[in-house]
Amino acid sequence: MKSLDDDQAQDIISIPLHGKSNIADHMVIAEGRSTRQVAAIAQKLAERVKQAGGTARIEGLANADWVLIDVGDVIVHIFRPEVRSFYNLERMWAVDEEPAEVVEA
Repeated sequence: MKSLDDDQAQDIISIPLHGKSNIADHMVIAEGRSTRQVAAIAQKLAERVKQAGGTARIEGLANADWVLIDVGDVIVHIFRPEVRSFYNLERMWAVDEEPAEVVEA
């Protein structure tokens, strides 16, 4: 998250997934102001992970509307603002929300 903040990513959040999914322990979501900034943030983060001895797989870099970086136990999504609001991953993975009330027909 510090790397994202250093590269001026905006609205950075971390969602704990432990116990909710076996794909990762955390999901980090952030946004860049343009496709160019999204791509730059993603490339810099992957570079820092590799320098620290980890591995990072990147998907979506060609279009850079939504770039996913898989760092193993952490999955990072970097969006353009419009794409982030469209997919609204925060709502899908929200931990604090109460389950919807079931209404019988």
